[in-house]
Amino acid sequence: MLLTHRSVIASHKKMSFWERLYLPAILGGLRITLKHFFLKKVTIRYPEVKRLFAPVYRGLHVLKRDDNGAERCTACGLCAVACPAEAITMDAAERKPGEEGLYREEKYAAKYEINMLRCIFCGLCEEACPKEAIFLTDRLVPAQYNRPDFIFGKDKLVEPPDARVDISDRQNLGETRC
Repeated sequence: MLLTHRSVIASHKKMSFWERLYLPAILGGLRITLKHFFLKKVTIRYPEVKRLFAPVYRGLHVLKRDDNGAERCTACGLCAVACPAEAITMDAAERKPGEEGLYREEKYAAKYEINMLRCIFCGLCEEACPKEAIFLTDRLVPAQYNRPDFIFGKDKLVEPPDARVDISDRQNLGETRC
């Protein structure tokens, strides 16, 4: 029983002598191969040659410090709530006497971890942060061999006080988008 009443009749047309030799098809394939042979190569010899990234590229995360060297993160949890991949986990703690120079507020992130295997680098964490504590930089996430090595804690995320990470381009992009 036919459902659509659209039937196709297959034709068994005899092939010509040239079609039976497949010479036109072989020559067409060689022409395409030779065309690509002389085109510019797209391979980049990394790490000798670094690829240029777009200004909106979102790479490795960094937890920023303020001008005095104190951590900006107050463990409010907005970045973890905004993360669609649920890659951010944190534990809050209260600042003890004598730690005024380490943390800005009374509350700080005692544990701050990002699972880089779950992260989709969407940038919603940096948009949600009211203290401008987390940013995505233009650096690549380093390759690892073990899954636990992809869970980045504060030891890998907080910028060192002597080697600050420049994120001024990312801050300027946020101002031009609004």
